[in-house]
Amino acid sequence: MSDVVLDHSAGTPVMQTVSAPRPGVLAAAGWLLEGARSALFLAPRWQRLTASPWQMAFQMLLQLGLSVLLQRISVDGDAVFIWRALVAGWFGAILNAWLCYLIQPDPQVRRGPHSAPGAAHLFTLLIALSTCFTLLIWGLYFALIRSGAFAEDSPWGQSLAWSLPLLWCELARLVLLLRAARPLAPLRTMVIIGVLMLIAVMEYHLAPAPTAWRAVPKVEDQPQEEPFTLSQEVMEAQLSLLDEQLDALKPQRPGMIDMYTITFAPYQGEEVFRRESAMVADVMAKRFDAAGRGLQLINHRKTAEQLPWATPLNLQRAIEGIGDIMDRDEDVLFIHLTSHGASDGELAANFWPIDVEPVMPPELKEWLDAAGIRYRVLSISACFAGNWIAPLAADGTLVMTASDADHTSYGCGKKSPLTFFGRAMYDEQLRTTTRSFTEAHAAARKIILQRETEAGKDDGYSNPQIKVGSKIVPVLERMNKRLTEKP
Repeated sequence: MSDVVLDHSAGTPVMQTVSAPRPGVLAAAGWLLEGARSALFLAPRWQRLTASPWQMAFQMLLQLGLSVLLQRISVDGDAVFIWRALVAGWFGAILNAWLCYLIQPDPQVRRGPHSAPGAAHLFTLLIALSTCFTLLIWGLYFALIRSGAFAEDSPWGQSLAWSLPLLWCELARLVLLLRAARPLAPLRTMVIIGVLMLIAVMEYHLAPAPTAWRAVPKVEDQPQEEPFTLSQEVMEAQLSLLDEQLDALKPQRPGMIDMYTITFAPYQGEEVFRRESAMVADVMAKRFDAAGRGLQLINHRKTAEQLPWATPLNLQRAIEGIGDIMDRDEDVLFIHLTSHGASDGELAANFWPIDVEPVMPPELKEWLDAAGIRYRVLSISACFAGNWIAPLAADGTLVMTASDADHTSYGCGKKSPLTFFGRAMYDEQLRTTTRSFTEAHAAARKIILQRETEAGKDDGYSNPQIKVGSKIVPVLERMNKRLTEKP
């Protein structure tokens, strides 16, 4: 197998052939070998390398796979894969590819006795060089920090494991690019140096984040809850429980804006969701004159015979039932959903041994529309809850979430008394400070950011969201005015 190159040594381009190494594993190993030589500031032997789209893709996938694997090894115990980390950090790769084309837009050429790389060769070698430094950086991390030689937050440990290897990597890239660029105009050389400095700054501030793995909170040494037992008595109690509680709701008062409430906690495995549901229901009853006009739907063994279960069908029936009681053109329905959330917007549900389906945003909107309820305040306390904003947004709707569509929320572990969002939004702001959902949400955002930073949340600010429809604003203002003036 051979490559055709151009010989410029005689002043006139002449076609020549250069033998190429065998493809496959040997070719990939050859790229890594020359990447290691470049890391040691040695001149790469271009005549040994053959660039192809497959080889370039292999080197990129190899580097990505190693990074994901090493990040997983660095996380103790169970971990959740954050796939969005795979789409981060590509801007630097694009800048590197552009630099390679700027340096040598032509195919591989021969100048005298030496071969000069084309853009594809140069870019593939940069990837192989980065792979070598990926192994070096993570090797130092495990040797210095994970071994206990340096503390996790030690400046010396961080410098030796991350900062110094990154500086070394950028210098090796610069030497490789300038070596391949000779001779170039001074302006183009300055562009190369400037872009590389930009890439270095980006990688320094973004490494080692974003991480592809997030540790699952450990639950050992936690007292285990008794399992839920599904008995005939429990089943019979549930059959009529929702209808009985709907019948017990207070009627709508003509000429007065009443608020009806539903709290929905479908995940039995975390006590925090049951506590939050009860807390939010209490705040709404006391601060928004909703006492006697609220339902709690909860999946938990402690309330299995007292409160309706948090299933999609029960939520739909609760919305329909309240829609028949309230003045749908005047009153407001408040719904608070609290559970774990998935990146596609799915609200997790669990009540073993009962099989409970999750709730999705379009379903909730469909049920509200079918019930004819015009004015809605919807609160979603879950990871990735920002996925609920667009499907639920409407002129008569205020929808707020504990996080945006790309980040997790915080405080839903077994040791948490309340989620960060529920605590800041309801227990602290709406309970005592304000009755305005927008004011409470704005204040809660700042509090949550501070608490997440102090707690060491490592996958980014949860970034709670809110969307306020124009037609619900005057309705809430009139209701708040009445509540404020109430003796």
